[in-house]
Formats: sequence, C-alpha cells, structure tokens
Amino acid sequence: TLGGLGLGIVQKMIDTGAVLSSLVEYYLDSSSSQVVLLLSSIREPHHKPLLEKLNESLNRPGSRLAGLTLLGDLIRKQPPWVHHISRSALLLSLLRCLKTETDVVVLITGVLVLITLLPMIPQAGKQHIYDFFDVFGRLASWSYKNPGHVPVVHLVHLHAGVYSLFHRLYGMFPCNFISYLRLHYSMKENLDTFQEVVKPMLEHVRVHPELVTGTQDYELDPSRWRCYEVHDIVIECSRVSLDPLESSCEEDIYSSLRDPPPSPSPSPSPLNLTSSTYNTETVSSSGNTHTHTHTHTHTHTHTHTHTHTHTHTLHPHDALINLKVYINGCAN
Repeated sequence: TLGGLGLGIVQKMIDTGAVLSSLVEYYLDSSSSQVVLLLSSIREPHHKPLLEKLNESLNRPGSRLAGLTLLGDLIRKQPPWVHHISRSALLLSLLRCLKTETDVVVLITGVLVLITLLPMIPQAGKQHIYDFFDVFGRLASWSYKNPGHVPVVHLVHLHAGVYSLFHRLYGMFPCNFISYLRLHYSMKENLDTFQEVVKPMLEHVRVHPELVTGTQDYELDPSRWRCYEVHDIVIECSRVSLDPLESSCEEDIYSSLRDPPPSPSPSPSPLNLTSSTYNTETVSSSGNTHTHTHTHTHTHTHTHTHTHTHTHTLHPHDALINLKVYINGCAN
C-alpha cells in the first residue's frame, strides 16, 4: 500500500512514470489525500501520462465521478502544468461530460471543476467558448426543468453551480456571453428558463465595462490574458457581482490562491450531496408543528409560542455556502 512507502521514494518513482497510473487507480478506489499530494507535485513532462490517465477515468462511467473529484483536487493546488489542460483531450472529455451526462452528482462535480479551471486556462476561450456556453445553457435548463426528477438537495446545488458558472462566464467573456444569451433565449422554447433562471442572475451583476469598451474578438484573443494571474481573473469576476455572497466566494478563492497555507493539509472530502445534509427541525408549539429546513449538520431545539405553520424554502444561496466551504477546503 501507499502508506508502506516513503513519500520521497514514491516521488522519485512518479518522476520516472513507473507508478503514476497505479496511483491514479489507487485514488479512484480510495480517495487518498496522500495520492493527491503526490500527483500535484509531479513535474513536466510527467503531467502528460497523468492527464491521459485522468482522461481515461472520465471516459469510464464507473470512475467518472472519482476522476472528476481527483481532477478538481489537483487543479485547486495549481500545479505548474495546469495550463496544458487547455490543449488536452481531458478538457474535451470534461466538456462532453457536462453536455451529455445525466447523473446530477457528476454534473455538479464537473461544473465545479470547470468554474475553478476557467481562470487557469483563459486562453481556451478562443477554441471552446461556445462549448462553455452550451454547458451553461444545458445546465440552466436542467436545473429548471429537472428532467431526471432528482431530489431537491441535488437540484439546489446544481442551481448554485450554474449561478457561479454564470458569474465566471460573464466576468471573463461579457461581450460574447451576452451575445449568446440574447440569441439562445430569444428562442421560444427557452423563454421559461430565461425568466426563471437566467433573468434573476442578470439582475445580480453590474454592467461590465467591457460591454462598452471591448469587442467579441478581443475577448478571445489569447494575448489579452498575458498580464493576468489566476487571482486577477477571479477578482475581476467578483467586481461585477452585486451578490455579496458570490463576491465573497470569489474573494476567498483569491485569498487562497494568493496566500497559500505554509504546509499541505489533507484533501477535503467530496461535497456532501446526500439528503442527510439537510436536517429537519420540528418544534411543537401550542399543539401546532412547524418545520424549518437547514443546511447545518447539527440540530438546535427551541421553544416557540407561534400558532401558525410555515416551511422555509431552500434557497440556492444555502448551496453556495456549501460550495464555498468545498472550494476553500480544496484550495487550502
């Protein structure tokens, strides 16, 4: 097992490519944080077989979720080879997954990976901008129409992911994204999704300065990004948001990228998307019962004197808080 080997010895073996494939398979079976630490420290050109192995895992239905989780854990550590993903088959597989997958947990995990990855590979917009937009359009529709009849706990996390993807695309490619939204949601079959999902998102962003001074072609010019670090792009996205929580998520990501912790910490557990995340608190009051739905993992008991019954509707911002914890945990 991995625990029986010295990390230094294993690292040397990885650098020769001897055990890289086995380590990925070990992670797919165990979600080992040690494997994440080792794989994130590999050097070029050994990233090539790693990307190939990750691509292989995304193309196997049985390992797709674990492969996406590993990819997310790795890119949040910002290895020096992360920019190579923009020209790899792995990115194509990620986009194909988000455009065709029907497992909602895989979709949520995949969209989190894409949101995190975009500021690291901004030049990929030149080739894949409409793939990014197609992913947004599909997931926005999915979160509204719920064709898979998935539980609300999953649906609200998917909606939160779509909301964050909206902010990322609008922040990075405003001219092209607004053009896409205008074209896509002018179609009659998409109007309901626009009214219920996309319009409220548009109401939570400022007018982007690039909508006045920029052009669609310039947005996609790779030279545009030469002076930008990852955290610069993240901050630019946060500046056009009117949503304090979304801006806070972006600011925390920026802080994590700018000021990494002094020592590595274990990889966080995957985002909890099970129904147990939401505890139901039932309180009796004058013979009546009312129910509160929370995203907390602990239970409080209170005594009330209310004589009415009410239920709190789960808001996507509750899921954004969960996503914030997940993203910050991975970055740290």
